[in-house]
Amino acid sequence: QVQLVESGGGLVQAGGSLRLSCAASGRTFSAYAKGWVRQAPGKEREFVAAISWTGRNTYYADSVKGRFTISTDNAKNTVFLQMNSLKPEDTAVYSCAVDLSPYGTGSNWPPARVLWGQGTQVTVSS
Repeated sequence: QVQLVESGGGLVQAGGSLRLSCAASGRTFSAYAKGWVRQAPGKEREFVAAISWTGRNTYYADSVKGRFTISTDNAKNTVFLQMNSLKPEDTAVYSCAVDLSPYGTGSNWPPARVLWGQGTQVTVSS
């Protein structure tokens, strides 16, 4: 069974850091763009970050630019989201995703076909 499993969420004070991980199982996703989205209570799902299949190109929402960093470890079939200088407004369920069309650039999110993870809660206290 192909699935994405996130980890690393939790409760942190404003100004703190968390590192989210998303491990894929069931198949290899080294040739696919990946991304992170988040959804806060009562709000629409929003794009956070994406990375091209090569790992050379990254894209960020304006709200997280300069604070969050997306990266991949293809040997571990894992994508990461390093989150620094966290703010209360970053509180949300964070989900990773894989663009199921190979060799994606990650520049157009969301892609047409996506595999989603189940999400991990991030709560930032003021």
